[in-house]
Amino acid sequence: MSETKNSFKRVLVGVDDSDDAQLAFRYAMRRCIKDGSTLIITSILENDEMNVYQALTKDYVHGEREELDQHILEYRDVALHAGVKKVEAIVAEGDPGETIVKKVIPSSEADLLVIGSLSKRGLRKYFGSQAAYMAKYSPISIMIVR
Repeated sequence: MSETKNSFKRVLVGVDDSDDAQLAFRYAMRRCIKDGSTLIITSILENDEMNVYQALTKDYVHGEREELDQHILEYRDVALHAGVKKVEAIVAEGDPGETIVKKVIPSSEADLLVIGSLSKRGLRKYFGSQAAYMAKYSPISIMIVR
């Protein structure tokens, strides 16, 4: 956190196209515009969503990854068009909560994590278990948007 009260320099937002993630993305953009912060957009390729044959097929995994890379660039373009001055994008693979907490936060040097309370996949992704995990284990401040 910077010297300015309640101002963050690097805001990380997790996106997955769920309604809550869209709200989190919009909140993070507004915050970055207001504070002049860097927006870091992340999305996680979930390996558990693939069956064993898909996971063993490099073309399938590569195709999924390319699709996600392209999609996150669309988020970046939206943020830049909205007025965010500095935008970065990170795509990683694994369990979303654990990957964001253990890999993305340290590598991005974010000081605020913004996420939606529920994600798109599964039974509303276990009623927010990813958000609960990140809230419990995040080494930085976290904003959970409903």
